[in-house]
Amino acid sequence: MARAYEVARPTAKAAIEKLVGEGLLQRSAHKTARVPSLGPDDVRDIYRTRAHLESSALRHLARSSRIPESAVAANDEISAMTGNTPLSIVEPDMRFHTALVDAMGSPRTSRMFGSLVSEVRLCMVQVQGQHLLTTSSISAEHQQILDAVATGDGELAVAVLTQHLGRARERLVAALGGTPGPEAGLPDRPAQRISP
Repeated sequence: MARAYEVARPTAKAAIEKLVGEGLLQRSAHKTARVPSLGPDDVRDIYRTRAHLESSALRHLARSSRIPESAVAANDEISAMTGNTPLSIVEPDMRFHTALVDAMGSPRTSRMFGSLVSEVRLCMVQVQGQHLLTTSSISAEHQQILDAVATGDGELAVAVLTQHLGRARERLVAALGGTPGPEAGLPDRPAQRISP
């Protein structure tokens, strides 16, 4: 690695350790680091963990009807991506979900969510790379989450999030050879906007 990237050995070692810590590489004692293969159980665990953190954030934000501007901007960017490749929405999608968690103002919760981000991104790249969700349905559901938070309805925001993540999770489980849950069959249709 050090030779290939023309960096010092300690730098290469630190980079590998960081990737191992983020779950993007696996390494056991005296073994070469390798990229892990996510299976259906891994996907469900990643999505379950992020759903817990994001649901708490939505309930918290709904108590004050506070919508983070960075989440609005990220979703506006997704909405404008009508002709883009599905993979191009991964980064603004990550910014949308991260903005919701960060808006809680809890450094520890943000840190916990941040520790998942690399694995979430791995899942999202597979979801989008296999065209498992449409850009319009992602944007519409994001908007419905924001609208529910704006009206102070945290439970509705969580219900939309649960459907939003559940569909992606179970379609990815199926794509990885697992048996999908009923959420995989939820239709891809734009959600109705809620009036504040």
